[in-house]
Order: sequence, then C-alpha cells, then structure tokens
Amino acid sequence: MNLVDRLVSMISPKAGFERALYRKRQASMMNFDAASKGRRTYGWKAPFGTADRAAASGRSQLRNLSRDMIRNRPVAARASEVVVGAVVGSGIFYAVHGKDIEDAQKLVIEGVLADHLGTTKIDAYREHNLFGLQQLAMKAIFSDGEVIVRRRWRNPVYEPDLKLPFQIELIEVDCLDPSVMSNGANEVAEGIEYGPTGKIEAYWLYSRHPGDMRVTSLKSTRVPASEILHLRVADRPGQARGVPWLAPVMMTIGELGDYTEAQILKQRMAALFAAVVERESSFDGDKPDTSGLATLAPGAIVDSPVGSTVRFTDPPTVDGYGEFVKVGYRQIAMGIGITYEALSGDLEGVNYSSGRMGHMVMDRNIETWQSQLMIAQFCTGVGRWLADAWKVAALPNGNFSLDWTAPRRPLIDPTKEIPAMIAEVEGGISSMQRQQRRLGYDPDVIRRERIEDMEKDIAAGLPTIGSGVAAALASGAGRDDQQNGAKQ
Repeated sequence: MNLVDRLVSMISPKAGFERALYRKRQASMMNFDAASKGRRTYGWKAPFGTADRAAASGRSQLRNLSRDMIRNRPVAARASEVVVGAVVGSGIFYAVHGKDIEDAQKLVIEGVLADHLGTTKIDAYREHNLFGLQQLAMKAIFSDGEVIVRRRWRNPVYEPDLKLPFQIELIEVDCLDPSVMSNGANEVAEGIEYGPTGKIEAYWLYSRHPGDMRVTSLKSTRVPASEILHLRVADRPGQARGVPWLAPVMMTIGELGDYTEAQILKQRMAALFAAVVERESSFDGDKPDTSGLATLAPGAIVDSPVGSTVRFTDPPTVDGYGEFVKVGYRQIAMGIGITYEALSGDLEGVNYSSGRMGHMVMDRNIETWQSQLMIAQFCTGVGRWLADAWKVAALPNGNFSLDWTAPRRPLIDPTKEIPAMIAEVEGGISSMQRQQRRLGYDPDVIRRERIEDMEKDIAAGLPTIGSGVAAALASGAGRDDQQNGAKQ
C-alpha cells in the first residue's frame, strides 16, 4: 500500500478498502507473468530507454572487455575467427556490369579496378587491398560492434601512382568525440551530428586514437557524412551505434574461463600423489629412515620405518567438466548466432543430416550479415565512392556498376548438394546464375572461361566438356570457315 492509499484509509476506511480491492482486481487481470513483481521476478532488470541510451554508459567498457576476451579467451577468439571467415572469407568480389559496355571496354575497366582495389593502393596506410580491408572491418564489427570507414581524397601531385584519386581508412569508433554536444542548431550525440530531420549530417572524429601513447592532446574535426561509412548492425529502430557481438555472452565466457582455471588447478592438485608417514606419539629415538618411500617404483618392495604407518593421499578427482563446458559453449554459440560445432570444433555424433540442419540457421545468419552489412553498407559505399573518383579522374567508360558476390558456403557433402542444385535449375526452380553466386562465383567469369576452355580444346582436338556448347562453337567455327572460303 502506497502513501496515498494509507492517507485515504485514515480519512475514509471504506474508500481505502475499495481502492485496495480494485487495485487487487487490477493486478489479477495482468496476463503476463513476467510483468508482475514478486519472488520469481526479483532482481530482473528492465530499464526504459532507446537502444543507444541502453549502451551509452557502458559502451566503452564493453568494447574493452570484448577486445581483451578475443586476445586472451580461446572461445572468444574462435568465435571471431568463425564469423569473419564465414562472412568475408577470402573476400567479397566485385563484377563489372553495364548495358552499353563492350568487352574491350570492360577489360580496361577491370584493369583499372584491379590496379586500385586489388592492391594496397586502396588503403590509406598502404597495407591491405580491398579484401583485406573487408576482413579487418568485419573483425572490428565483431569485437567493437561498429567501425568507421573514411574516404580520403588524394592529390595526384603527391600520389601519382593512383589512377583513382581516393583511398579508404578504417577508424575505430574510439575516435568519435563524445564531448561535442551541438553544432549550431544541429544536435550532436556520441560524436554523431544530426540535422533537423534526424538525418546524420556529420561525424566528429579525433585526428588520432585516444589510446595512442604518443597522443598529448585531443582535438576533433567535423567530417561530412558523405565521407563516412558507419558499419554496424542495428537491433532496434533508430539505433545509431553498435554493440559488441560478444555482449550477450560475456558473462558466460568469463565464468566459463574462471571455471576452467579452477578445474585446471584441481587437476594439478590431483596429480600431487604423496605418501604421509605417521609416527606414534610415544615413539622415541632417532628420526625414522623414510628414504625407501622416495624411490617407489612399480613392483617395488619397500620397508616402512619402525613404529610408524604410511598413509597415501587421496587427491580430488575432476568429474563432469566436459559436459559443463559443452553446455557453456552451446550457450555462447546461440548468443552469437553460430553453431556449437563451428565454435568448438567438436564433431562427435554429427552426420550429414544433422550437420546440414545445424548449418541452416547459421547459414541464414551469415547470408544476412553478408547482404545487409558488408555488401549493403561497406561494398556499396565503396562502389559509390569509386564512381565519384572515376568522374573526378575523367576516365572514359564510366557508365558501369559493380555487383558483389560473397564467398561460397562450404559444402557439407558435394556429391549430394551439387546434384540437388542442378535439379533445381533443370526443374525451373532456380537459375544457373543464382546457383553460381551461391557458390561464390561470378557467372560472367565462368561463362567467359568456359568458352575460352572449349575454344582451346576444339583447336587442340581434345574432347570437350559440355557437348552442347562445344557443338555450337564447332558449328560456329564451321560457318566462319565456309564464309571465309566463299569470300576467297
């Protein structure tokens, strides 16, 4: 009973009784047990606020904990390796497409892109190519929840080897300046500036990392949003900042690590097998000779000292460790969105059917992260910057676009899965291009390479694969010979 109810009861007991009665009836109408307050829900936390507010005060600590766990906890390092390897792998590759582009023009464009994106020229630090930057960005997203990608325009005078006058720089989110609160009429929160409509207009970034030991003073500058790609996964509407992917399982990882260390210590104690010599209290004389006990060996017969008994220690045993760790690993895998087998490497009892069913949900998560995160946010943004640089450099044949193909999913049993893909194509359920992209290949590259292989095989008189296409090529070559003979 609150203060108001007590006051009403003191003034009018009848009115107080009715208030208490109706309050009790109202409480009984609540049909969600989790929303009630009582012994079962004691200690539950349900703070109210936006997604960014929920993590604002602890975001920096979560990042630092996540980075430390990846450095020092094997399970966290393995989780990062699995996610980055599955999402990016050897790289998300690009393919040039354009309606009015001829093959010769396409080869020129691909040469320029290979020189810029396929080498370290794309990196502001000249250390990684585009695919290396993809891996590095995905690692930062996993550990920190987000990463900043900044476009750096370059002057051809100082960077004469760049055919496209721009590079990209990966920046950790620690460089966002949280001290800036406003810029004119625009609101600034956690280093992100918002316009009147709520659109992100700029980012306030430190020129150097705050944790750099060489930093003596920090000063931030305003960078327009057009120069920034802010990569993160949004879990709620209106969320502008990311959260480390280990956040839901940090407690489990920490407690599992502590438990493992305790079990290791217990195992070390179990290895301390010793013999204890107990003398009678009435024993009087020189110290008994126990040297024989120090040379115990299998099958040895050793005399015990006169007037004493020998008792061997009973070290503790380690029981149930494996099952407990398995349960902990399963919780961690579920919290991240991957399978227990991928996280632990334990394939005990796994067959084709169970392995495929286990990978179905994980594969769906991987495809989501590839399409909605790395391709939609990172690769598409880089493609947009590339188009701008193409115009600035006044290069010809700029009317093209880039399609991005994610790395293929490893096949569990190719002898069963590939025939199923072929059956889908032949049955009209899917297309050949779609299946090729699912395997991480570019359909145009495959088509061009197949034609080249068949042309070389026909010219060399070798048997060809794919008789239909080979026959078409052969007949085409025969028609060309007939036409050439007619002309002569």
